Amino acid sequence: MNPALTSGTTTEPVILDAKQLTSDPELEARFAESVHQILGDLVRGGAALGWIEPPSRDDVAELLGRVVSAVQAGDAALRAAYLDRRLVGLGYWLRYTRPTHRPHADLEKIAVEAAAHGRGVGRRLTAALIADAREQGIEVLTLDARGDNTNALHLYRSLGFTEYGRLPDFVAVGEHRYDKVFYMLDLRRQS
Repeated sequence: MNPALTSGTTTEPVILDAKQLTSDPELEARFAESVHQILGDLVRGGAALGWIEPPSRDDVAELLGRVVSAVQAGDAALRAAYLDRRLVGLGYWLRYTRPTHRPHADLEKIAVEAAAHGRGVGRRLTAALIADAREQGIEVLTLDARGDNTNALHLYRSLGFTEYGRLPDFVAVGEHRYDKVFYMLDLRRQS
């Protein structure tokens, strides 16, 4: 059992990295199913996570396998947020694969279950992933978000990300159209 999660009831999320997560057999065994549940609930609620329909269990297992393999190769970071041993959020970044882009990574996903919104989970996950990027020598961390995801865009700006591009009405969800917004955090300019 992970010692960080044994202190009893807490109101602060505990943020684990991939190594801590996989060193706890109980957490590791439940992780994929918990991620599937969170992503499915969020997508059903209209969250802008890249799916129109909730991902299948196989889709989630494949995604997590790819991310964990990249973490083991030093090409990614994965973080999971727990409240009382219950997964409430996750996030990860992946290093760009082209040789000329290796010092850069894309913050692919931050997902926090609806019941944990407003508790600082997304901020703590993102801050931990930024710290991981610095530690891995990432120079520029990028992300894209749907333009109507105002809470996420505000969070990213508050952590130092700046907008570097926008594709108007690029994302189509049924009859609705949303901007695709590109953000970057230049870690070379921060100490």
